[in-house]
Parts: sequence; C-alpha cells; structure tokens
Amino acid sequence: MPRTRSPVADLVKALPCGVEGWKGKLSRDSFLYHLSAIGKAGLGNIQRYGSAVTGNDKRKMGFFRAVAGVNRFQMAMLAIFAVLTAGAFGDSFTVLRAPGYVTFKEGQWPISGERIPDLVALTLGFSVKEDLAWPGLRVGSLFHRPRASALVVVRGVDQLPLPKSGTSYPVENAVPFTLDSVANTIHSLFPEDYPIILQLAPTEEGVYMGGKANAVFEELPVTLRQIRGRLSQNNSVLDVLPPNSLNRNSEVVQLFFSELQVLQDIIALLSQHKHLTSEHSPDLYSLELSSLEAMEKSYGQDSMQFKEATQILASMLQKFADDMFSIYNSSAVVELVTVKKFDTPLVRKVRSILESKQISNPGSAYNLAYKYNFNYAVVFNIILWMMIVLVLAVIVISYNLWNMDPGYDSIIYRMTNQKIRVD
Repeated sequence: MPRTRSPVADLVKALPCGVEGWKGKLSRDSFLYHLSAIGKAGLGNIQRYGSAVTGNDKRKMGFFRAVAGVNRFQMAMLAIFAVLTAGAFGDSFTVLRAPGYVTFKEGQWPISGERIPDLVALTLGFSVKEDLAWPGLRVGSLFHRPRASALVVVRGVDQLPLPKSGTSYPVENAVPFTLDSVANTIHSLFPEDYPIILQLAPTEEGVYMGGKANAVFEELPVTLRQIRGRLSQNNSVLDVLPPNSLNRNSEVVQLFFSELQVLQDIIALLSQHKHLTSEHSPDLYSLELSSLEAMEKSYGQDSMQFKEATQILASMLQKFADDMFSIYNSSAVVELVTVKKFDTPLVRKVRSILESKQISNPGSAYNLAYKYNFNYAVVFNIILWMMIVLVLAVIVISYNLWNMDPGYDSIIYRMTNQKIRVD
C-alpha cells in the first residue's frame, strides 16, 4: 500500500524558516493570516476560501488542498505551531535606508539581539572584539564610510506596516542592548572631531549627548513636560498628522505624540545645523520608542487606536529615515528594531539628563568634553616621581648644609685665610 503524504508535513514544509524563503509560495505573514482565517471559516469551506484568495492559482492552491485533509486535532497542533513560530521569529531588524556601499543581502538569517551593536559598528567600518558570523551583511568598501548611523528601537510591536519595503531579518534572543560600545569607539578613534552622538528615550526621559550634539540639539525638548509644551506650539507634529480617532487627552496617546514630536524636531534641528555634521567622523543616533507598548496595554492589540498608531508611526519612521538619508547626502544608515517584548527585565539604556550636565565643559563654546590624551598616564608618572626625587634631594642637601662644619674641607672658608693668600 503506497504511503500518503501528511497534510501537516506539507504545511510545516511550506513554512519559511530556511534561508531561501518561500520560493514563490506564500509569505510567513500570509501563512499565519490564512491559517487564522481557515480556523474562522471552518474546515468544510477551505477549498472555497483558497479558490477565492488565490484566484485558482495552482501553485498556491496546494496550500489549501493540504489543509483540507487536516482534522480538528491536527488543526489545533498547527495553530500552536504557528503561535510558537510567530513568537520566535516575530521581532525584526529592518534596514530602512543605506548607501550603495553598505549592502545587506536578502534572506531570513536571524540575528541575536545582543549582537546588534556589533552589526551597527560593522556598518560604520569598525572592527568588533568577537567576529559576527552573520551572512546578511556583505563586506563593505575600504574607501567609503557612512557619515551617520541611526538606530530606532520600537517596543510593543513585532512588525510595522512600513510604506517602503526594506531588507528585514528576524531577531532572536531579544535582550536589551545599548550602543555605548559604538560611541566609545567613535570617541577613541576621532577624539578631535567631536562627532554628534545622541542617545534618547523620550518616554523614560533619558538622554545622552556627546560631541556637537549639545550645540545641534540645544533646543530639543527631552523631558515629557517640555515635549507636551512643544505639542501646543505652532508647527508641531499634530499639524501634519493625518486625521485619526486618537484621543489627544489620553495619557498614553500624549506619550505617543511626544515621541513623534521628538522625531520631527531632530530632523528640523539637524537641517538647521547641517554645517555641524561631521565630514570625517561618523555621527551616531540611538532612539528608543515605547509608547506603543503602553497603548497596547490600554487599548489592546486589536483595537482601532493601536492599529492607527502603528500606521502613523510607520509613516513617521519612514519619513525620518528618508530625511536623515537626505541630510547626510545619501551617506547614512538608518535601521529599525521592532521588539514585542524584551526577554529580560528592562534596564535604563541611557544616561540621565542631570548626569550629562555634570560631565560638560563650561569653558567650551559647544559644551564639549575635555580632551583626553592617551599619554596622560605616562606624563603623570614622570612628573610625579620627578617631583618626589627633587623634594627628597632638597631635603637631604639642606640638612647637610645646615650641619656642615666650616673648619674642615670647605674650600670657601679655606680661601678666606690670609696665610693661604700670601703663599
């Protein structure tokens, strides 16, 4: 008796977990969408549903023919499998804009969340301590380096409906991370260029500005009180948003608008101080947006408010990426990380506002940090021990001069003798 193929095996085989993706079949999102719709339509109407969706496409109808032979127990197992797969590959890393000499390959290679800072460093042409065995990034040009890198982290959603299709990769082991290592590398390699370094989390009121960022973003609202005051002024983000049903008096909606306002003000201030953008050393921007996480808790993921917010945020992020790319003359890398929820408890990823003021240099016109020379330790030890030796020498010489007997071997006192002069 010939062995029949299992419909469950056909469905699992169709799921795009490999490197090559679907090979002309349904996408992963379409798979999950149709699987949910099949559960609502009932197993008896699967063939009719598949015919209506695919237009009797023989290549894609195989998916629905396979589902038609699944019993209810197998359907439940498939639903559980789909949920687990969505959780494992839901978070994503998307390249919104990148210059031609920074090439990302198409594929579904997952990247670990803790290695994203190393990936940002590699896109800027820096070396990392531990090799990143990830095939998604091609070897870049030796003679070109991006002038800026901007990374935006969005919490509360695993995917955003972006207007433009960028290169996207799944994120596994989504743990909190910072770009402090990249910022330290820029400071050490370009100590005299004072590049713009901005790390900002508007909802948490956390900010760190380094280099010329203090001059460029001097008027940037960073606290929630300042941002809400900015929303009531002219030319705020509320004037350019499309009509929506979001309640502007709601606390979580105001947080959402505050993050949008920060995105708009960053681009506006950069456009005004475009001459301060560095030509030699790369600038670094790191933003974390978490208002969608609060909106999901308040309204729910399936609510109209949450769906409108994701659409608005996706449009604003794409505009932010395009404007950043234009300001740096097509020499900027803009990346987006969407995380439904971090795997570990959240920690503060940026320095506080008060701390950033304590390290400032009041004598500098741009409020820059003091210069640091790597020979400081060597010079300090030379001066220290030389001073100690000189002090000890003065003490010993002074002690001996004070207790010296003038009647012995002092040539000074001997030459004052009249008898010696006559001789």
